[in-house]
Amino acid sequence: MRRFEFEVVTVDNRGKIVRKEKRSANFHRVNIGSEVSLDMVSIPGGTFMMGSSGEQSYDDGQPQHQVTVKPFFMGKTPITQAQWREVVTRVATIERDLDPDPSRFKGDRRPVERVSWFDAIEFCARLSKLIGLNYRLPSEAEWEYACRAPFSPTLLPRLGEGGYPPFHFGETITTDLANYNGNYTFANEPKGKYRKETTSVDEFPYPNAFGLYDMHGNVWEWCLDPWHNNYEGAPTDGSVWDDNDYQNVSKNLKQLLNKNISTSMRGGSWGGNPNYCRASSRSNTTRDDGYVIIGFRVASLMHAL
Repeated sequence: MRRFEFEVVTVDNRGKIVRKEKRSANFHRVNIGSEVSLDMVSIPGGTFMMGSSGEQSYDDGQPQHQVTVKPFFMGKTPITQAQWREVVTRVATIERDLDPDPSRFKGDRRPVERVSWFDAIEFCARLSKLIGLNYRLPSEAEWEYACRAPFSPTLLPRLGEGGYPPFHFGETITTDLANYNGNYTFANEPKGKYRKETTSVDEFPYPNAFGLYDMHGNVWEWCLDPWHNNYEGAPTDGSVWDDNDYQNVSKNLKQLLNKNISTSMRGGSWGGNPNYCRASSRSNTTRDDGYVIIGFRVASLMHAL
């Protein structure tokens, strides 16, 4: 385990930074070859309110409900094109061939995109085989918990989404903090840039309080859960919401790859307005869609290390 230090910021509803704070987090660096590594940040367990309520809420984010999440590791950033290429070229096909260079917007430090959910599952299986640990996509609950980083003092202005601000930055975001369509605004911040493409995963200097970067914008991120229209009957333990065992994807890869159903995505993208970048915002598409706005990051269980 290693430790890294970083700075988190809080903004007001005009997008002005009103607070800065030094933070630190533990992480595990996984070497995947050719000087390419993957940093997995330690996410402490805890309890939070998942979903949204109030003015910014939508039916698919209700009812807001309490969820207790066990400790786990999560990628510091979305999977980059360099990480993707390294794993895809080093590990032979398990169930599905993968293009080593699928992305439209090229750059080793940019997130890989134009990858379907099926592609992401295959990548996780290959990464697991390469490293000898079980890597997977996060559940929706894990993703939202990791995005909110609910222990952060930056959440002191507890408003917006039933007790939490809509972004880990606070009441709004700006295009100085995240990559989205800056022609649109969320609160009282000014309009910003519309870059019309992805940015490097280390383009913006401020992660959230857990030390995770690019949780708002840049690319939508696949989750493991099949899509549900709302949270009626949702699990409260942070697990993947399905009757089958979607947690252990290595044992159910063929089964998973044969089910082309609608699946959840989180985080918003470079092409969307800031409302889609909220921590509670949800979207979905079928698993075979590999849009230029979709990428992913990986998770692993704490006890795996």
